[in-house]
Amino acid sequence: MAAQTDPVLYVFDLDGTLADTAGDLMGTLDYIMVEEGFDTTPIADARALLGAGARALLVRALAQQNQDVTPERLEGMYARFLVHYEGRIADDSRLYPGVVEALDALEKRGGVFAVCTNKVERPAKLLLEKLGVADRFAFICGQDTFGIAKPDPRPLLKTIEAAGGKVERAIMVGDSKTDIATARAAEIPVIVVDFGYTDRPVSEYGPDRVISHFDELPAAAAEFY
Repeated sequence: MAAQTDPVLYVFDLDGTLADTAGDLMGTLDYIMVEEGFDTTPIADARALLGAGARALLVRALAQQNQDVTPERLEGMYARFLVHYEGRIADDSRLYPGVVEALDALEKRGGVFAVCTNKVERPAKLLLEKLGVADRFAFICGQDTFGIAKPDPRPLLKTIEAAGGKVERAIMVGDSKTDIATARAAEIPVIVVDFGYTDRPVSEYGPDRVISHFDELPAAAAEFY
């Protein structure tokens, strides 16, 4: 059982939460789709397509164009997507305003940080390194780290454990229905940003708190622990 003196662990989603990665992800998507003879996808569609990982992004983009490919072809597209994406992973991706300052403020309270994303672990770590914040996180969990993806709560629970935290002193910070469902299943509070990747206003999915800028995160988190 956690004690009041135990540090609070903040587990962040990555794409659409910590960083705006739409430019690089959608640019990679267009590269692969054109290579396969399909159309490009408007950047305006990013909010509806992103958030569940690269394979899901390809599937959603194909469905949007009423295209169907064999599982083998999809896996080939997915493999090439990962290679191309790593080559441009931070060309257009940036941390959202206030992320570093929020981490500083929470760390002063004794907070510890981790990442639990549906991005594959290798590019997730590479992106955070390129953005200069990888060393801020005690553990970085990708879709393939434990072989389970959100909204299954197990990657979140395993991330909490791997980061040395306790479920009773953890908060999920995300941007989507998936993050909210994951946190609910893990029975931890969830704070969401309203500027991330979601096809509907994220407030409609019933998070505990919604913030519009990272400078609001310390006060929102303080309501729980």
